[in-house]
Amino acid sequence: MIVVDTNIIASLFLDGRLTASAKALLKRDPDWCTEPLALIEFGNVLATYERAGLASRADAKRYMSAAEAFLAPNLQAVARGDALDTAFGFRITIYDAHFLAVAGAKGQRLITEDVKLRTAAPRLTRSLDKALNA
Repeated sequence: MIVVDTNIIASLFLDGRLTASAKALLKRDPDWCTEPLALIEFGNVLATYERAGLASRADAKRYMSAAEAFLAPNLQAVARGDALDTAFGFRITIYDAHFLAVAGAKGQRLITEDVKLRTAAPRLTRSLDKALNA
């Protein structure tokens, strides 16, 4: 099982420069865990894509349904207080803290392309490239 950030999930479902790597990660380990907040964030990405004309509403809804079905078995909510403590400790956003708290609870490193988050918590995070080459 691996713990992923929203940017890795988005890369799996939306074609972009990291899509091939996200698919390789999925092939290596199909059990992805994340915080339920990821679905809200992914929904925001999809809404942005639709507004920008990069995805139709039908496609956005299809991607959301696929992401929900894929992630549902391994969603792990963390207590808001734990996330807040994590945010305080690493001086990061509460959004990012939710993902780090899941990684900590699972004893895993969070796979993320968020450079600022990786800089704030290098021992608890790794890039997609490093995850693939580990």
